Amino acid sequence: MYYLTTHIRVVAALVVRETSTRFGSKPGGYIWAFLDPASHIAFLSLIFMAIAHTPALGASFPLFFATGYIAYQFYQAMAGYLNSAVNGNRALLSYPNVAPIDTVLARYILQLGTTAVVAFCVFTAIGLSLKTPLTIEWPYIIEAAFAASLLALGNALANNVLFPKYPLYEKFYEIITRPLFLVSGVFYLPDTLPHPAQEVILLNPLAHVVMLFRKGFYPEYRAVGYDAGYLYSVAFSLLFCGLFIFTSSRGVLRGR
Repeated sequence: MYYLTTHIRVVAALVVRETSTRFGSKPGGYIWAFLDPASHIAFLSLIFMAIAHTPALGASFPLFFATGYIAYQFYQAMAGYLNSAVNGNRALLSYPNVAPIDTVLARYILQLGTTAVVAFCVFTAIGLSLKTPLTIEWPYIIEAAFAASLLALGNALANNVLFPKYPLYEKFYEIITRPLFLVSGVFYLPDTLPHPAQEVILLNPLAHVVMLFRKGFYPEYRAVGYDAGYLYSVAFSLLFCGLFIFTSSRGVLRGR
């Protein structure tokens, strides 16, 4: 119990430090957290409004693209932030009470909370602009956000070890993950694609995250092709592999 209490205090202190470092040291740091998704959603809406009369779901382009982009951000923003958790706090690891996993957990909590607050504000603003009130199914939304964060956490646990150990892998990882935005169903519905494109897209677990997230905003959306078993199989497999690599690489994590 003593060790658990100590780590809880360490993680709480790291969350406060990360918040101050990330948002407090830059002018408009908090504002940018909201402007980034808002600008992407607005840009996608303007582009597709010029080439289509209605979105693939519902009647609001901003709502359709927000459900895709925010769902994707629960993974992408988390993964990008967690990948450098240990390296960004390496100086603190000289303290015996600070463990490498504490830095990852602190960033996980901060990023999950940040994305959740941003999502709430974005959808509140969009909801106020609609003629009819939003019908929200919170279980689908919360489950999708949790699944996306698990995917990111599993990846990041491994990457915190593999990035400093294999610099070439870091470059390779950046290259192969760039197209994720295009193959995650952010601005289209994977279940409306022709075969075999649909099967290929559904191999990406993030496509299932986006489909599940959209079910929380569109009661009429059937999400044909969504597979919870596949999504969680990938998520927990990544988490297990990430934990194994992370816990077996203490020397690399502490820079020895």
